[in-house]
Amino acid sequence: MTSRTRRLPALLLGTALVAGVLGIGTIATAAGPGDGAGPRTTAAAGVHAGHTMAVSTRASGADADGDGYIPAVPPVTGVTPSTATPPPRYFHEFQANCAVTHTAPDDPIVYPGQPGRSHDHTFMGNRSTNAHSTTDSLHGTATTCKAPADASAYWMPSLYKGERKILPVGPQVIYYKAGVTDYTSVRPFPKGLRFVVGNPAQSAQQFREHRGWVEGWECGESFRNVDFPSNCPSGSQLNLRMQAPSCWNGQYLDTPDHQSHMAYPVIKPGTNDNVCPTSHPVALPMVEFKMAFPVDGDMSQVRLASGRGYSFHYDFFNAWEERTLKAMVDHCVVGGLQCDPRGYDQSHPERGAVLNAEYRLP
Repeated sequence: MTSRTRRLPALLLGTALVAGVLGIGTIATAAGPGDGAGPRTTAAAGVHAGHTMAVSTRASGADADGDGYIPAVPPVTGVTPSTATPPPRYFHEFQANCAVTHTAPDDPIVYPGQPGRSHDHTFMGNRSTNAHSTTDSLHGTATTCKAPADASAYWMPSLYKGERKILPVGPQVIYYKAGVTDYTSVRPFPKGLRFVVGNPAQSAQQFREHRGWVEGWECGESFRNVDFPSNCPSGSQLNLRMQAPSCWNGQYLDTPDHQSHMAYPVIKPGTNDNVCPTSHPVALPMVEFKMAFPVDGDMSQVRLASGRGYSFHYDFFNAWEERTLKAMVDHCVVGGLQCDPRGYDQSHPERGAVLNAEYRLP
């Protein structure tokens, strides 16, 4: 696909988003394969003007012409979605436990090279993440993840109670799971892959119907909330889980809407099996955020930097050291285990661990 043929849809999408931010009616944007709730509605009300799911309009990093498409080099071709059904395993996952590093109004995926343009984000993992971050700048640098090889950047809109910013305390649980039934077909993320899960402009209904929805906002005995509960018991905390698409088209590390290169699995007709669609045949790990915010009591003043609770979304920018990621995926996901950040399953000690006591490859 040439640069010229790619620019037209990017321009149309950008025009629609600009019109929505300026309040020129209500613009229905086309849903990409990564969307789980159908077409979304973008409107100015309640959305931070400095963060929409915008088309890239500035050359930066790997996107030399600024058209929003970052090709995979080399692309992955000739893949057919696996419809195999391997021996059942209840678990096929490992954890990447990563603590908060800093907050900033930056977003190197949606607004690359434009510091201060986004709403405020809470960053985890890579300590250097900012508006200018690229694959090269992230790769191999310091991280708060337990495995030093995971220099990936993870971020989400900051949470406030009134004007006080509430930051998750300690390592947060980020799962890498099999999203397809054939867990043996899952392969590591390509270096530099990035995507956004959800949309700050989504409605409450769209958030609830999003394919990545797990349990919504919860605290105490209150579960499956699309917005923040009105009150959380003293001593409890606010929790949220959300899953990312896990099927990749094999062609691009990013696209103008930051989602269309990824897709959620679909149901194989006549079965309960999850398989990748033919448009996105490459099975990758499913990233699941499991966040815990230390806030309780009256929640009427709790908000996200992006708006109401249902505006929650998150970003992932892969910067794992390749050998370590492959070893973790092969042992834990493909191997059908429930691994901790060392790649160790306490229910199967005979299988050993991937990483040593320092969370490094031996």
